Amino acid sequence: MNADFAPGAIAASAMGKEKPYSEASERNRAPILAVLERWLGDCREVLEIGSGTGQHAVHFAARLPHLAWQPSDLPENLPGIRLWIDAAGLANLRAPLALDVNGGKWPEARYDAVFSANTAHIMSWPEVERMVARTAAALRPGSLFCLYGPFNYAGRFTSESNARFDASLRSRDPRMGIRDFEATDALARREGFVLMEDNAMPANNRLLVWRRAGGEERSATDRSAGEARRG
Repeated sequence: MNADFAPGAIAASAMGKEKPYSEASERNRAPILAVLERWLGDCREVLEIGSGTGQHAVHFAARLPHLAWQPSDLPENLPGIRLWIDAAGLANLRAPLALDVNGGKWPEARYDAVFSANTAHIMSWPEVERMVARTAAALRPGSLFCLYGPFNYAGRFTSESNARFDASLRSRDPRMGIRDFEATDALARREGFVLMEDNAMPANNRLLVWRRAGGEERSATDRSAGEARRG
């Protein structure tokens, strides 16, 4: 789900047969794709949690045709996502699934990667915990979890704009808010993930990449060093 596009607006757009639109999704899709291209080359099945308007799903599926991209979101957002999918007509882009971290049935399939953008800060912390736990259960050993959004470091905001954004979120719902990187990484480690990369992104965002235990658990720094030694 995209932070700047409310669920009600997505549903209203879909009812009027107008595709929901997020300007932020248009701006951040290229830098996100640059990271995904490096990490998802060996993947085949990707689950996206919180597809929001559906713009990311269409863009990434079109540019990563080797992937079967599975969008998902809360039931009320699926009509808008379907409008984007139907217009794109991509063979590797699947129909969206109704998915709620708080309950309900999740796919029985096991994926090579899970991607989620702008979700952790609009969930409560217990919901973030459930998302990470259910993500771990949905992944094969050695698979990837890619999480995009703003994070605090050492308990501090990385910019004044992030501080204002956090205040805005908490005014809507005190359970929302920008998450601490250290707490999020500790949560991921408890679920069997190893942090591979922490990527700085435009507009004071990050793209974190973890690998589930059971694969080649080496960070990007370790991989680069190994390549240099082989060279």
